[in-house]
Amino acid sequence: MLVFLIHVRDPQFYALPAKTRAKNGHFRVMGFPPIGIMSLSSVLKRAGHECVMFDQANPDTPNDTIIEEIKRCRPALVGLSFLSTTSYPYAKILARQIRATNPEVKLAFGGVFVSLNASLVKLQCPEVDFVCRGDGEQLILDLLDRLDDPHDVGGLTWTKDGQVVNNPNRTMERHLDQWPFPDRESLPLDFVESMPLDVPAVLSMKRFTTMQTSRGCPWPCVFCDIPIFNEGKWRSRSPQHVVDEFKHLQALGYGSVYFVDDHFLLQPKRIEAICKGLNDHGITIEWGCEGRVDSVAQHLFPAMAKAHCRTIMFGIESGSQKILDRLKKEQTLAEVDTAVRNAKRAGIEIVHGFFTVGNPDETVEDMRATFDFASRLPLDTFGFNRLCVYRGTPLWQEYVKRGLVSERDDWYKYFKCSAIDPTCLSGEVINDERRAGLRRLFLYKLLHYPVQTYRLLRRFLRYMPVRDVVYLITKPFLGKGQGATKAEVLSRAVEHGQMKDAAAQLTQMTDDMLDHVLQESRAERLRIQQEAEGSRELPMVENR
Repeated sequence: MLVFLIHVRDPQFYALPAKTRAKNGHFRVMGFPPIGIMSLSSVLKRAGHECVMFDQANPDTPNDTIIEEIKRCRPALVGLSFLSTTSYPYAKILARQIRATNPEVKLAFGGVFVSLNASLVKLQCPEVDFVCRGDGEQLILDLLDRLDDPHDVGGLTWTKDGQVVNNPNRTMERHLDQWPFPDRESLPLDFVESMPLDVPAVLSMKRFTTMQTSRGCPWPCVFCDIPIFNEGKWRSRSPQHVVDEFKHLQALGYGSVYFVDDHFLLQPKRIEAICKGLNDHGITIEWGCEGRVDSVAQHLFPAMAKAHCRTIMFGIESGSQKILDRLKKEQTLAEVDTAVRNAKRAGIEIVHGFFTVGNPDETVEDMRATFDFASRLPLDTFGFNRLCVYRGTPLWQEYVKRGLVSERDDWYKYFKCSAIDPTCLSGEVINDERRAGLRRLFLYKLLHYPVQTYRLLRRFLRYMPVRDVVYLITKPFLGKGQGATKAEVLSRAVEHGQMKDAAAQLTQMTDDMLDHVLQESRAERLRIQQEAEGSRELPMVENR
């Protein structure tokens, strides 16, 4: 059978100008490749099916082109994959556009958000025939075998006789080595490694991709839905299977890989075996991972660095122990300090810290403590994002009990905590303190970590115009500025510090209003892209 798989994204991915296309003619995009549909494509092809993939980050395949291809090729199934609440509005619109032009094709949704809200999604978006819950590899194969009568396809939500039917959950698959490597070569798009959350600061122009070596995280952070989606379990591939994929990627010419594991640093023996395998087979690909600061594998940081681990990213969240406890991080400030310093001493080139601001019960003093703490840590890079809440997290359940959100009316929405929780600081105070905190942090880094700062700037300057690097550094010192237009803020969220704000607004808009804003934004983005291609090598987009 012929299957189309579409990766639906928020429209904030950045295609580099046409003159910087890869040698193979592909557009190059800053961001992560759609490893979900790539994995499904390889599974489908191994089973004898045909598969065509589309990514909404690709300027060569806008939605109109995708819809025309569906009309022309008449696939048996079109799967729309997306991860989060913020992508759901775009998935709904695309599904309705496809259904309006083709009433026969079978449509399916997949991803974390729909897995946690399957019945509600099916009711709100009846144009979609199937909502797929959980791991998709075996599910999509079973579904293709039973498209006309999927009553025994585990993990499927569908409609029979006008009633929503939730088939029993699938047993969570622990044998991950059985699946083939993702199909990275069939998508006509190349990806460029940039800072986390697609901040437009290029880290490398080597051929870049992502890899998943494990799934899940058992820790109970209140803002995270990963433990619920994975039933509190952590599952991993064998070290040999991971090393074999590295060998495969090196043969294809990849030079940089980032692990999308929720917590790579969990099993020391497994990490040690992976590092040994990479060294034994002469793998030179640089790689990065995420992990907790309380990992018992920190003695392996030197071995990871020797095996070309270039980047480690820690979820630090706050410089206030009170806030860490409120978020149920189950970590201490001392553990944060130790982990960051151990990573730097081991020779890890880039150590990144994820922080949140606008947390419940956070005071101005707590925010200032966070920026001061981040200043003292030998971090190379960092991000400070507004905390938001969405369904499927423990914080959402708390807010339901407190009457701050409604399960009936708000399940598909995405809220800034500061917009609904009276224990949070106001948005204006948060933004003012964040600007001031970043100014202090940047000055501290320049004065106390000059060599480390110089090395990072030198890396940026290899791949970015000087004016872009200067802008990223000086933005916190420039004041509030004029901001972006309404269409820009709502659809692309490029104004500094407004990513979470815009995402929340999008999920709360009516579909008609969202469609109108997107139409305005398409014309605006085309104009901006044309201007950018005529005047610079990289797009000017503010650090989010």
